[in-house]
Amino acid sequence: MEWLKILPPLVAVIIVLWQKEVILALLMAIFVSEWLLLTDPAGLGVFYGGIATLDRITAVFADAGNTRILIFSVMVGALLAYMRTSGGVIALVEMLIKKGFAKTPRQVSMMTTITGIVVFIESNLSVLTAGILSRGLFDKFGLSRAKLAYIIDSTSAPICILILLNAWGAYILALLSSYHFEQSAAQILWGTIPFNFYALVTLALVFFSAYSGRYFGPLAKTEVHKPEDIVEEEDIDASHASFMVVPLLVMVGGMIGFMLWTGGGDMAKGSGSKSVFYATALACMVAYFMMLFSGRFKHKTLVKIGFEGMSELLPLVAIVLLSLALGASLKALGTGVYISQIVGDFLPLYLVAPIIFLVGALISFSTGTSWGTFAILIPIGVPIIQTMGLPPSLIIAAILGGGVFGDHCSPISDTTAVSAIASGCDLLEHVRTQLPYALVAGGITMVLYLLVGLFTL
Repeated sequence: MEWLKILPPLVAVIIVLWQKEVILALLMAIFVSEWLLLTDPAGLGVFYGGIATLDRITAVFADAGNTRILIFSVMVGALLAYMRTSGGVIALVEMLIKKGFAKTPRQVSMMTTITGIVVFIESNLSVLTAGILSRGLFDKFGLSRAKLAYIIDSTSAPICILILLNAWGAYILALLSSYHFEQSAAQILWGTIPFNFYALVTLALVFFSAYSGRYFGPLAKTEVHKPEDIVEEEDIDASHASFMVVPLLVMVGGMIGFMLWTGGGDMAKGSGSKSVFYATALACMVAYFMMLFSGRFKHKTLVKIGFEGMSELLPLVAIVLLSLALGASLKALGTGVYISQIVGDFLPLYLVAPIIFLVGALISFSTGTSWGTFAILIPIGVPIIQTMGLPPSLIIAAILGGGVFGDHCSPISDTTAVSAIASGCDLLEHVRTQLPYALVAGGITMVLYLLVGLFTL
C-alpha cells in the first residue's frame, strides 16, 4: 500500500482544481496524511485523524523559525497599511511626476517597469505602487490600461522570487530548513537565481516590450480607454514620500544587516526567519513613530490602522500555517521519498526539472497561489534531489518558477486581481492579454531546463 503515500498531495490538487480553494485543499491534505500515519486507521481512525491534524498544525508553533515567519506575515499587513494611509505612496507618485521622469511613452513604460522592480518587498505593494504611479501617465501618452496591468503584474512576482530579501525568501527558507543539505538553505536559495528561467524570461519580455513599444497577441490590439476602477480608492491626501521610502529602506537595510549579524558576518549563514522578522518589526516601528510625530495621527488611530492591515493578510497567514504543517506531515509520511523512487525508476534525469516546472505551473494556475504550490512541491522535490543526486538549486528553481507562473497570470490570483485594480483594467481583459506572454515564457523555460538537463546531468 505504498502508493497511498501520494494520496495527500493528490487530494490537494483535486480539491484546488474542483473548488479553487487552497486552504480547504491544504487542510484536507493534512488530514489524509495524518490519517495514513495512524497505525490502525480503521474504526475510529477518521476521528483520530482529525485530532492528529489539529496536533500537526499546533506543532508548527513548536519551531521558533516557523512562529517568526507567521508573525512576520501578519506584521507586513500593518506595515503596508501604515505606508498607504500615511499618504507616502501618493506623495511619491506626485514627486516623480513633478521631477519630469516621464516625457515620452517609452520613458513612462520604462519608469513603470523599474518601479515594479525596485519595490520588491511584496508583490501586491509592487503592483499598487507602480499602478498608481503610472496609470494617469499611460492615459496621457495613449497607452492602454491593459498594457499597464501587464507591466506591473509581470514585474512583481518574478522580481520577488529573484530578489529574495522579502517574505518569499523567508518562507522558502522555512520550508527548506527542515531538510539536510551540504550547503545552507540560504546558499541553495541564492543559487536558484540563475536557474529561475521563468522569472528571468518574463522580466526580459517586459523590458523588451516597454523599451520597444512592441506587443503581441491580444495585448497589441487593446484600445486606449479609461475604464472605471473596479473598487473605489481610499481618499488619502499626499503627505511626503519619506513616509513610504524610509520604512522600505529600513526594511531592506535591516534584512541585510540582520542577515550579516545572525550569520556572524557571513550573509550566507544568516537566519532568514530571524532577519525578516526583526527587519519588519523595525520598519513597522519606524513607520509608526513617523506617523505619530507628524501630528496627524493619534496612537489609537495608528493601532486601529495596524490591526486592520493585519486582518487583510489573515488568509495568507492561514495558507502559510497549513503549508508548514503539510510539509511536516508529508515528510513524516515519506511521500517525497516514495515519489523520488518512482521518478528515479521511470524519468530520465534531464526531464526532472522541466516536468517539475510544468507540474508547478499547473498547480499554481489552478490555485492562484505560488506559496501553496511551494508547500506541495518542495516536500516532494527535496527527496528527489537527495535520492537522485540532482543539483538542489536547479530543482528548487524549477519549483519556484512554476509557482510564480500561476501567481502572476491566474484569474484567481490575488496579485492578478490587485494588478487589474491598480491599473484600472478589467480583470478578464488583463488575464486574456497577459496569458499569451506567460505561456511563451513558460515554453521557453521548458526548453531551457531541458537543455540544462541534457548538457549538465
